[in-house]
Amino acid sequence: METLSMAAYQKKAEKQGKTIVLIDESGVSLRPFRVRTWAPRGETPVLQYHFNWKSLSAIAGMTFFRFYFQLVEGSIKGDNVIQFFRMLQIHIPGNLIILLDGLACHRSKKVVDYVAGLKGRIELELLPAYAPELNPVEYLWGYWKKKDMANLCPEHLDDLTYVARRALQKLCRRRPLIKTFWRQSTLL
Repeated sequence: METLSMAAYQKKAEKQGKTIVLIDESGVSLRPFRVRTWAPRGETPVLQYHFNWKSLSAIAGMTFFRFYFQLVEGSIKGDNVIQFFRMLQIHIPGNLIILLDGLACHRSKKVVDYVAGLKGRIELELLPAYAPELNPVEYLWGYWKKKDMANLCPEHLDDLTYVARRALQKLCRRRPLIKTFWRQSTLL
């Protein structure tokens, strides 16, 4: 796995007839993602939530026109990455170049062995370390958390999963927004 510029990835993908997919993970928990809000004059807004550490992780893959996601209770592991790769193979025809960060589960033996067993159907490439601004999926996560998950105080993980899934499904249908995330990315 080597690091190239986006133009080089695009040329490589075009030459080989592959689709580029950028992948990233994020998480939310039962504790609210606090953002600025309003309240009647003189009253401080109060968010009441249960102090609970249960979390939900999301893994997303973004092409130039769409994004795909899966939600996982807890943290993302190698098996979840493999399951996500299988889902991508079902929804995106042809061979894939997957650009991802250096997260340990991306480099796990299970994932590497799985990709090697596909005989070129998926090719993994690493993004440069400590450069989240290169990945447009990071902008998706920021939008998701600040707009759809802001100040949410669910009581149960099922409630959080429902709201998170609905919000991400709604974002899937907003192609102009996905293009905006690409333009914000310095990878182009």
